[in-house]
Amino acid sequence: MTRWLSLGLLISAAAAQPPPATEEEAAQLRARAAAAPKLPLTLTELHVAAPASGWALDFSSSVAVGKGSTIYLLQRGEKADPVIAVDSKTGKVLRSWGKGMFEIPHSIRLDAKGNVWTVDAASSVVYQFTPEGKKLREIRVGGQPADHRSAFKGTADIAFAPDGRIFIADGYANARILEYSADGKRVREWGKHGVGPGEFYLPHGLTIDAKGTLYVADRENGRIQKFDLRGKYLGEWNGYGKTFCITWRPSESADGAIWIGTQPRNLPNGAPGWLMKLDPRTGALLGAVESPGHHSIDVTLAGELFTGVRPDKVLYFRRGR
Repeated sequence: MTRWLSLGLLISAAAAQPPPATEEEAAQLRARAAAAPKLPLTLTELHVAAPASGWALDFSSSVAVGKGSTIYLLQRGEKADPVIAVDSKTGKVLRSWGKGMFEIPHSIRLDAKGNVWTVDAASSVVYQFTPEGKKLREIRVGGQPADHRSAFKGTADIAFAPDGRIFIADGYANARILEYSADGKRVREWGKHGVGPGEFYLPHGLTIDAKGTLYVADRENGRIQKFDLRGKYLGEWNGYGKTFCITWRPSESADGAIWIGTQPRNLPNGAPGWLMKLDPRTGALLGAVESPGHHSIDVTLAGELFTGVRPDKVLYFRRGR
């Protein structure tokens, strides 16, 4: 009996592994990107001006576009505050905060009111701040295993429904999506490790469109899964590689556009990849641009893109240059 139980557990564990990452799959992704319309954007670097001697950026894990020319960076170095507001026209640091509050800063997002939310990939603590940096709320997700082999064992991203509900991807040690009410009370969760519908292997990015469809960048499974806001599986898009980030934004289309950052699955994290624009209705590829950074993505009203790249750069994909 013990022998067959052990064999069953081994089979179950094997079944939960992501599909093999092959060169054939990578070649298909490269061909797909090459055949896509080239986005009319030019890669530049946003030079963030040091506000003091000894100040320095490290990896900007996530970038969020605010009002006007303000963008928010969430960076991992010790020589600057984790949360930094920057004027994207001049590179001037406008304000910063968060020293001592983070273990592994991971994602930064803005809600409909312009409040700043951050997600930590080690502590699984989610903070809400005003745009000026006043802490408004703290959500301790919890449930992370103490014996996980990596410091990355917590939450990865956050998204907001049109009615104010909060959704969090808890993907590094767990494999689940959590729903919270607008006032921060946990409502439900779903997901487990696996390759089937509603199962995940590192849900790394989240976004919600204006119609209330939730999109999950299921990174190691190499797919984007879609759900309604009660966790009902609505389908998936395959063939876009190791998708790190995903964002819905209004666009010239009535349905808006889905933006992703991705790379081939058979290459190490951080390998060159693409920022891509997708049709929310069909998942069709509408445009692509090569990018050395794709851990996060955010989009201006003009369709310009920001992302961070290791070790210490902020990339700005501009129009008309």
